[in-house]
Amino acid sequence: MLTYSLEGQEGPLYERLYRAIKKDIEAGTLAAGERLPSKRSFARNLGVSTITVEGAYRQLALEGYIHSEPKRGYFVEPRLRVRPRPALQPAPPPPARHRANRPWRIELSGNHTDPDCFPFSVWSRLMRETVSDRRSFLSRPPAAGAPELREAIASHLAAFRGMTVSPSQIVVGAGSESLYVRLVQLLGRSRRICLEDPGYRTLERVYASLGITCACAGLDEAGMKVSDLRASGADTAHTSPAHQFPTGITMPAARRYELLAWASERPGRLIIEDDYDSEFRLEGRPVPPLQSLDSEGRVIYLNTFTKSLASTVRLAYMVLPPELAERFEEKMRFSACPVSNFEQYALAKFISRGYFEKHINRMRSLYSRRREAVLRAFAESPLAGRCETIENRSGLHFLIRLKTARSDGEIVRALEAQGIHLAPLSSFSSGREPAPPHTFLFCYSNIRLETLPEALAAIARSLGPGPQAERPL
Repeated sequence: MLTYSLEGQEGPLYERLYRAIKKDIEAGTLAAGERLPSKRSFARNLGVSTITVEGAYRQLALEGYIHSEPKRGYFVEPRLRVRPRPALQPAPPPPARHRANRPWRIELSGNHTDPDCFPFSVWSRLMRETVSDRRSFLSRPPAAGAPELREAIASHLAAFRGMTVSPSQIVVGAGSESLYVRLVQLLGRSRRICLEDPGYRTLERVYASLGITCACAGLDEAGMKVSDLRASGADTAHTSPAHQFPTGITMPAARRYELLAWASERPGRLIIEDDYDSEFRLEGRPVPPLQSLDSEGRVIYLNTFTKSLASTVRLAYMVLPPELAERFEEKMRFSACPVSNFEQYALAKFISRGYFEKHINRMRSLYSRRREAVLRAFAESPLAGRCETIENRSGLHFLIRLKTARSDGEIVRALEAQGIHLAPLSSFSSGREPAPPHTFLFCYSNIRLETLPEALAAIARSLGPGPQAERPL
């Protein structure tokens, strides 16, 4: 007679018995075709009710482990061919966590926004309103996105960026990476894309994963070098003319027209303009986008709400030239928009009712004050005289150049030992050309000002003795 101890286990009694019998069947202890005890005798032997045994048998039969025969009882399924499970091996140690994902005590180079600044009250109200509008909420939007959101984005671009575009040219995506995928689907994998160097290295990894060949062009004081772009043999340039990442360079008009001239030299050449943080120019009006200078339909404009709303809002959009927009409609109409209606309609209301403009104005004012506080902290810290800031009052980061004889690696390791993350410019370089030494990315969008004095003092210590330090006798 089978005997099991059902004490000290979780779940109803019939589940405990079911698991015990199943384990014996899978281990081969109960052989295929073997007869199981009757419900009454089995219940008496285990000291449980017949209902418990019946529940266990019913579940085993449902899963095909046993079957019943009229007036004969229950039998282990004879056609069951169970392979014994191998003994569990100790799991290998997890790989070392990538530095970018490490939870730093003080993050100085993280490209994130301040979560405390998200407009929760307005957003939650619009979310509730969106859910109550069942017809819109449950309708399937076109592949390019909900018409209401595309119309709101087109109006915003006209008012804020001086761009005259049709909503039909706008494609909504679940973050920038989603749009890169859709671009490759639209344009094909035969393209060769030239990226800025140093630049946003994730771009190269995303494009490479999609089978795209990438090249790199160096930067000068005006941004991407068109001479390097020509030498690369690329037919597509991916650039951030308003505020290059990570150098912060704003591309002047002469270089922009030079870039457009390159695109018009041969059929099929394109420029992908990544305008990721143009809303946060802290002096004067935002620089007009390259797209507004394009008269031949060569520029694909990309932007995201990651900077303007929150790092976790995976919502971005691109503006296609009219010809490509028509091709997208023909080629991609079968696909579904990757962004839920829930988010699309809430964001459409957020923009069209003026909340987005108010939020941007408020955030620009807040970040301007924070930037001034950060620069003031630099001037009052032990780094004064040993650090130069490189910026143009645009975006949410700047570069700092440190005066030291120590290598970038020594500085990074000294700070990491204290839980502080400061990324050197070389970490954004392809390695084809050496990056300027002792130059680091400093992001202030999500920095806690109360931790800043400690962080700046730690950076100062990592530099070693200053040039005026007294030598020991």
